[in-house]
Order: sequence, then structure tokens, then C-alpha cells
Amino acid sequence: MTSRFPALSMNTVATRVHAVRMGRRLRLLSCLGALLVPVACAAPSHTVPVPAPTARTTPAARTPALPLALRWMRRSAEYRALTRQTYAVAAARLDDTVPTLTGVAWGVILDADETLLDNSEYQRRRAVLDSAYTEASWAEWVKEVAAPAVPGAVAFTRRVRRLGGRVIVVTNRADALCGPTRANLRRVGVPADLVLCQPPGQPDKNPRFRAVERGTASTDLPALRIVEWIGDNIQDFPGLTQAVRHDPSAFRAFGRTFFVLPNPVYGSWQGNAGP
Repeated sequence: MTSRFPALSMNTVATRVHAVRMGRRLRLLSCLGALLVPVACAAPSHTVPVPAPTARTTPAARTPALPLALRWMRRSAEYRALTRQTYAVAAARLDDTVPTLTGVAWGVILDADETLLDNSEYQRRRAVLDSAYTEASWAEWVKEVAAPAVPGAVAFTRRVRRLGGRVIVVTNRADALCGPTRANLRRVGVPADLVLCQPPGQPDKNPRFRAVERGTASTDLPALRIVEWIGDNIQDFPGLTQAVRHDPSAFRAFGRTFFVLPNPVYGSWQGNAGP
């Protein structure tokens, strides 16, 4: 049978054999070079997977932000201005009233918490935890005797004493906490003549108000004409509750004999319904 391929000379065959051998050598050199340079030799290259970022240590939990109302009480200039303003107005009214009280035993009744004593540090501690009031945590705070005075309170109470009046504190702190309450008032410089705490199960202050006026609250004090009441809760004033908030006539005594301090953090107002 006749071959389909033309006859090749010996020189041609030798040349082709040499070319094949050279090709193999070049490929071998290329693959050896891949050990030093990332060049693909036999198989197509693949993208090297990037390791997942190492998980970072979870940062420490941030301290919760304080409620705006508490931040306002603790940090604002306005709060300090308002408390001083309230006490200044109350003092000015005394200057008008006292000259008419010749021969009369008189006094002023004040609440303690957020009126004389600033408990915003207790509120801050609770906000950092869970914002929940507990009797145990409150008792611990009171026993620290660490509450500072509300701005303006000390100067006002000392003025009452200089003018010949008595400083009466009617508070709904429990009777069991009255000892450290008196100590805290002394520590900040409030010259209290009498501190009446809450008898068990009797949060209404009105019976204690009447006892002071009748002279039955303490054997050390006579019946007193109370010329001013100062507090941060509507219930710190005789006969008033949150029910009067829509009755303009109920507020006529404010600025005359009743003086209220700002407390947007807590109070009887929390039970009011509405938007």
C-alpha cells in the first residue's frame, strides 16, 4: 500500500526529534520555576481562599445612657436655676409674712427627697442596672447618708431659722429610715427642728401636717402656724392630689404659700392617664 505521508530525509527526522526534546526541556524548566514564581504548569490556577477575619473580642458592654429627665436634673444649668429660683421666691415671701407674725409660733414644712435632698445619684445607679426601684436598694442608699442638698435648700432653711421660724420636714421615707435621714440632713447643713417620716401604711401626709399645726407632732414643739409648704410632688401640699391638675383654682396658693420644685424623674404624676 502506498504511504499517505511523504518520505522524510534523515536530516528532517533528526531536526524534529531535537525540537521535541527541546520542548520537553522548556516545560520542565517552567514547572521548576513555578517553585519560585507562581506560574500555572499543568492545571489551571484557582483563587486562593482568603481566611475569614479573626473574630474580635466582644467589647465590654457600654454603660446605658441615662434617661433624659435624669440627665437634665444631674447636668443642666436650668435645673439648678429653677431650684434656687423657687427657694429665692419662698424666702422673699417670708420677708413679707414674718412681720405680721409677732408673738406667733410659726414654721415652714418641707418634703425631703428632691426638695431638700438630691437623690439623683441613686437614680443614676439604678438606671445603669435596670432602672427598677427596690426597697432594699433604696434603704442601702439612705443608710449611706450621701445625698447632697438640693441647690438653694440649705440657705433657705437657715433663713427660716434666722427669722425665728421652725423647719419641719415631713417625708414619706419609712420610719425605719428616719435615723439616717436626720443624719443626712445634718450633714448637708439643714437645721431641721423636726423630721416626721412615714408611719407604716400611712403615706398620706395630711394627718402629719395637722399634727404639726395642732402641736401634737412632738412634745418639743408648740402648735405652729405653717406659713409655707415646699415640695416636689403635688401631694406635698395639704389637700392636693393629681386630681387637681385640670382645676386652675387649685393652684392659687402656689407662689404665695405653696412652692414646688421640679422633679421630672418620678412622682405621683406617673399614674396619670393620657397621651
